[in-house]
Amino acid sequence: MEHPLAHTPATERPKILVTHRLFEEPRAKLAEYFDAEFWADSDRPQRSEVMRRVADKDGLICLLTEKIDDELLAAAPRLRIVANVAVGFDNIDLEACARRKVAVTNTPGVLDETTADFAWTLLMAVARRLIEGDAMARSGAWRGWNLDQLCGADVWGKTLGIIGFGRIGRAVARRAGGFGMRVLYNDQARAPREIEDELRAEYAGRDELLRQADFVSLHVPLLADTHGLMGPRELALMKPSAFLINTSRGPVVQEAALVAALEKKQIAGAALDVFEREPQISHGLLRPNVVLAPHLASASVETRTRMAMMAVDNIVAFFAGQRPTNLVNAAV
Repeated sequence: MEHPLAHTPATERPKILVTHRLFEEPRAKLAEYFDAEFWADSDRPQRSEVMRRVADKDGLICLLTEKIDDELLAAAPRLRIVANVAVGFDNIDLEACARRKVAVTNTPGVLDETTADFAWTLLMAVARRLIEGDAMARSGAWRGWNLDQLCGADVWGKTLGIIGFGRIGRAVARRAGGFGMRVLYNDQARAPREIEDELRAEYAGRDELLRQADFVSLHVPLLADTHGLMGPRELALMKPSAFLINTSRGPVVQEAALVAALEKKQIAGAALDVFEREPQISHGLLRPNVVLAPHLASASVETRTRMAMMAVDNIVAFFAGQRPTNLVNAAV
């Protein structure tokens, strides 16, 4: 069946701004139906540049790095849809979009397993001091095997605490079974009994989880009640031998409190993929027992391509008069 947009004359095609480089497949699909303008530079566009380019656009495909607020929307009177290439949408003012009848979409589901993989990558790296070992091997400082050299912490048989038990949190829990771990989880609502049984996961109050876990992995969205979720009090509850892993959103952790906890040796270390003021990283986190990654959790070619394709599909559906699968503000 032919697509409703297939015969739209070139002069009448909706104009779309893409604020980042796209993989070939989603780029080709977008160009098939739209007058698309792509940002080609490896550096992120400045806000002033985004506002200038979006002024005559009907649609916008963007990343979490773009702040979509009243100011930007006022500069884009033709804008009808914002397609965020991310599962989160804390960069978008949904109320402002609703007032201007601008649809907002995201890309949930396709990055769950890849993000869970990366949470485990960070967990293993910080537990086994992999980054320190890599630096030693590369520097030429390694003088051979020694019994107490860079001894880290075991992972198998330990207790994993998961805060945020949605799709990604559950995928992380599933992987813990291979390590014979006890899994505790905390969320606003308790998971169905069959999910707990399948994943061998136990519900626990947040404080109790923090007290018992050897590894605390964060998987919550950034909302008003999760902003600063891990502060001085919460970090003080953790074991001195425990590690904090964050692949959710940077502001979920109060970085100053985390630095203080590391300095006081209240916890053994941390592994972070996200930061409170990205791309800035607190100087106090530049220590051997902290693994740092530049927001890589979903960064596989396959997953990032699927995310971009989903954003394009949302745009295509919208301009074909259909409801996008991943519409965030359904009232619009």
